[in-house]
Amino acid sequence: MKVLWLFAHPDQRSLSGALKTEGLRTLDAHGHEHRVSDLYAMKWNPVVDADDYAHDPADRLLIGDASERAYATGQLSPDIRSEQQKLAWADTLVIQFPLWWYGMPAILKGWFDRVFVKGFAFGITDPATGRPQRYGDGKLAGKRAMVIVTAGARAATLGPRGVNGDLNDLLFPLQHGTLWYTGISVVPPLLIPAADRATPTDYETAATRLRDRLHTLPTTTPLPFRHQNTGDYDDDLLLHPHLAAPHHHGPSAHYTTPPAPAHG
Repeated sequence: MKVLWLFAHPDQRSLSGALKTEGLRTLDAHGHEHRVSDLYAMKWNPVVDADDYAHDPADRLLIGDASERAYATGQLSPDIRSEQQKLAWADTLVIQFPLWWYGMPAILKGWFDRVFVKGFAFGITDPATGRPQRYGDGKLAGKRAMVIVTAGARAATLGPRGVNGDLNDLLFPLQHGTLWYTGISVVPPLLIPAADRATPTDYETAATRLRDRLHTLPTTTPLPFRHQNTGDYDDDLLLHPHLAAPHHHGPSAHYTTPPAPAHG
């Protein structure tokens, strides 16, 4: 594998930092290549603005148009181009972050906002059908991703009946709406629960689980998201009624089969 490890935690001494180190060591031990984007260490700027696109501030900033034009003409800011080059090189993306307020840290959201611009990550059309190529197709198709999440909550509370909601539902905007949207296949996430109460034994258990998941990452079956352009959706991108069973609504409707719980 050629892995881009995308890491978002402010303290290298954290459980997250230790697991990142162990994960990179594991990739080395198995002969995989890796590059790292440690966003806090890089002091990554998460804020989209006109400077990203060499855009004249006197003109209205239409993000889609400006980003697509800057990408096509090589005028994206150097930090964005550097991250795009890493992602273009990689066949696998590992995204590691602590779950804060049911989502990713703002610095990581800002990485996607600035790096996944139109023309690079999305915005292409099938010339034969005129349909946009997304949700399973697109510029980044052929790559795969795995999300690693540390959480203060106990594992069961992030399961199907847990008070916090199922982890796959919490990660749906990232796994489906960002990664799968751009064509990236997504394997089930790895949850490290009760992270703020972890003992040395808990760490060893987490490290073992991480090593196992990285070892099998190239062959792990991805989450069974539906493709946009294989007949499950109508021309308005609504799921056909015969596929939307009464008990399947919200995120669960967009899997061909229910995913396994991701609570531990």
